[in-house]
Amino acid sequence: MIDQWIIGIILLAALLLFILDYWRYDLVAMMALLIGAISGVVPEDQIFSGFGNAAVVTVAAVLVISHTLWSAGVVDALANLLGRVGNNALLQLIALSSVTTLCSAFMNNVGAMAIMIPIALKLCRASGNPVSKLLMPMAFGSLMGGCITLIGTPPNIIIADFRRNLGSEPFQLFDFTPVGLGVALAGLIFIWLLGHLLVPSRTGSDKGDNLYDIAEYLTEVYVPEQAGGINKTFYELEQLVGGKIQILALVRDEQRLPAPAPYQRLRAEDILVLKADAETLKTFLDASGLELNADEQLAERFLTSKDITVMEGVIGHDSRLIGRSAADLKLRRGYGVNLLAVAREGHKLPPNLANIRFKPGDVLLLQGDKDTLAGIFERFGCYPLAERPLRIGKHTQVLRPLALFGLAILASALGLVSPPVAFTACAGAMVLTGLIRLRELYSSIDWPIIVLLGATLPLGGALESTGAAASLAQLILASGTALAPFWLLGIILFATMLLSNVINNAAAAVLMAPIAISTAQGLEAATDPFLMAVAIGASLPFLTPIGHQSNLLVMGPGGYAFKDYWKLGLPLSVLLGCTAVVMILLVWPL
Repeated sequence: MIDQWIIGIILLAALLLFILDYWRYDLVAMMALLIGAISGVVPEDQIFSGFGNAAVVTVAAVLVISHTLWSAGVVDALANLLGRVGNNALLQLIALSSVTTLCSAFMNNVGAMAIMIPIALKLCRASGNPVSKLLMPMAFGSLMGGCITLIGTPPNIIIADFRRNLGSEPFQLFDFTPVGLGVALAGLIFIWLLGHLLVPSRTGSDKGDNLYDIAEYLTEVYVPEQAGGINKTFYELEQLVGGKIQILALVRDEQRLPAPAPYQRLRAEDILVLKADAETLKTFLDASGLELNADEQLAERFLTSKDITVMEGVIGHDSRLIGRSAADLKLRRGYGVNLLAVAREGHKLPPNLANIRFKPGDVLLLQGDKDTLAGIFERFGCYPLAERPLRIGKHTQVLRPLALFGLAILASALGLVSPPVAFTACAGAMVLTGLIRLRELYSSIDWPIIVLLGATLPLGGALESTGAAASLAQLILASGTALAPFWLLGIILFATMLLSNVINNAAAAVLMAPIAISTAQGLEAATDPFLMAVAIGASLPFLTPIGHQSNLLVMGPGGYAFKDYWKLGLPLSVLLGCTAVVMILLVWPL
């Protein structure tokens, strides 16, 4: 009994820390595992067993495959066809949400969204339709698509492994399809007919271009021969107004220098491009002796050129930028890149950006060399929002990874090998054939997710071995003595769905699966329907932007506030939860 209380307290504390998000979820999970080991509720020989679990290896392999398909341009090829949809808002919604859902059934949800968001932005800018009407349905479509196959989302892989631990064959690749496809179709039809009316109508600006109007903050100033600022470093110039201006470019001797170094000194007849508001600019001109030399074509002339460009990008959930500022990173000094603007929940922040701490979902506008910007986004875990060139190249670059992936699916579906073996072999073949480099192999794996799974699986086992899961199941059974078993199935599904909105969905599946198994055993019912309920519930976190990376990824570009998610997410959750219960009972009788 004491062990049950210990594991209960550990998991409740971890759950609270997951919700508060003060520390990253993988760190919290590892701390909880170590405390469980020290307290003795996790047996010594089981402490790190999760890292060798087939589910963890399968998740890593699927992430590698997803990245390879993404790099080869498979999703790009599909997305490129969407440019022919036209300007009709409903047709754009149907096409984009359908393709995103389909892609997410076979690859990482976030990878599919990273490709589809720029396509959606391009279509909206060309047609003038609100981008917010597309992005949230697409994000929700990516979650629904994950329900369709075993490899669509980590919770499905985890639930398949729980079934194996019960002594049965694990769920196969398409065992999830009847229920998952029914749920996805119901969700898409609802979104197309009614759901899009619940999404706020917002664009980045009145013209639907983007979240910024950088030109209003740009000013060109000329340095006369008697100016008081001559020989001052650019850093000293910026400090004349407390760092509230930013020197974006320097024109000297007919040479244009973007992002000049802070230690560079001002000379007579220099021309500077500054970013500042009107009040700060007046103060700066009075203090420095520089003269206004405004030109309404500044944005075109200085922000973009043959080599210099601007690019929008959204900060990912595990980006290295989170909690740091531009001043911390020394973007200009270290990388020759200017931070021009930041948008958060659709609102542009004040022009003094150097000390703003970045958050997941923030949208950044950076200026610099094209190749440098591409590397910066990849290095810091951001997703570019500007349209990217197609990476298809020769058809063989698309066909080869598709052929290997198809063979893995076929081998798994026919039962020739287990899904973990099939997809791990597929990932290995992609490396051996040169479709993905070794360096990319490791960077394509979402290591925080791997650590989370490896740490929480032993905790889930402890929840079961200590009897805590059985006790919780008895509590559910006692509170629902007058309820039919299918009501308890619904309770498990909706409880998992609610939990997945505040913690990582893989962790939600690990925590709820033992309780679902014990509930089924207490009812003397089949465990498969209850495991399937956990898988579906864990895959559909629609109520908050923090429920899934796909939700967070569209928050900035779509201009959404936290409260916008439940307006569509709540009715969609109720509809799909009820649909899932009916489909589960039809396919997996109690």
